[in-house]
Amino acid sequence: MNCPYTILIQLTINKKYPMTKRTATINRKTKETQVELTINIDGNGNSSINTGIGFLDHMLDLLTKHGLFDLTIKASGDRIVDDHHTVEDVGICLGQAIKEALGDKKGIRRFSNASVPMQETLANIALDISGRPALVFNVAFHTAKIGNFDAELVEEFLKSFTTNAGINLHVNVPYGTNAHHIAEAIFKGLAKALENAVRYDERIKDVPSTKGIL
Repeated sequence: MNCPYTILIQLTINKKYPMTKRTATINRKTKETQVELTINIDGNGNSSINTGIGFLDHMLDLLTKHGLFDLTIKASGDRIVDDHHTVEDVGICLGQAIKEALGDKKGIRRFSNASVPMQETLANIALDISGRPALVFNVAFHTAKIGNFDAELVEEFLKSFTTNAGINLHVNVPYGTNAHHIAEAIFKGLAKALENAVRYDERIKDVPSTKGIL
């Protein structure tokens, strides 16, 4: 018996976006620090991070896991002075790596925000991968230290990161008391906002800007 309908099934390959993963490797060596960093934006949340600063490693593990990036960092620095230079330079390298891995930014969502609770703390993160870096940091830490880590270095890390990534980042923590929880909520929120902002959207035909460039 002949079928009155002809069904045509056609498999097409979307050639709009490259099949290769967006990756970058940054090596930075100064008299103060040495950093080797590799990122795969289209990863699975795998990390191998050793900066010599336990709390920074923990925050970067959170960023990797919840942002679904693959991230490898090996860093050393003049920690006999303090942790500042190492934290700053890791932020520089991470920002440079994300900027390089994103390339011309065609097809990405660009804007994103995330609201992340961490027990008694809430962190609200909004960002724009605009090419025009800025950091707004409305956060009050109630202690100077998080374990052995200087709480003020959270902001310093984000300054270095946003400047080198070309990202406009707003971090607002309207309430929270535990410094560890505040920092953790910030990094988790940054991870989720970044993960969404770097995604491809097939409705976006080119660079997501009326200027035609980011």
